[in-house]
Amino acid sequence: MKQITFADAEYAGKRKQTRKELFLIEMDR
Repeated sequence: MKQITFADAEYAGKRKQTRKELFLIEMDR
């Protein structure tokens, strides 16, 4: 399973995305 990078976490945090949304983004890559 791919790990979310710090940059991704920072971006997601700024967008205030949920863990589910982050997961879906990772799966879409």
